[in-house]
Amino acid sequence: MATIRNLKIKTAACKRIVKELHSYEKEVEREAAKTASMKEKGADPYDLKQQENVLGESRMMIPDCRKRLESSLADLKAILAELEELKQKEGPEVVEAESTVADIEKLFQTTES
Repeated sequence: MATIRNLKIKTAACKRIVKELHSYEKEVEREAAKTASMKEKGADPYDLKQQENVLGESRMMIPDCRKRLESSLADLKAILAELEELKQKEGPEVVEAESTVADIEKLFQTTES
């Protein structure tokens, strides 16, 4: 049974994963700039390889984070649907959850195009 408490938990989880996704995207940009800078300066090949490994690991985290966000979004939508069936779809928690769903869907649309 869906409760407002579960709704709050899922909403917070979605928001946390969105922050995490943005953090990884910024990290990739930062590491890519650092790698390019090292290439320009003619850094030691071993150091450059290690930096490229760091960049690769950061890039691998983005698809994983997106998958977790999609899963969490589906859970949140399911709870909203269940609350609607129970005619409990009112209150600030529901408004916040619906806003979060809209924000995440907009995020997915902008990254797909």
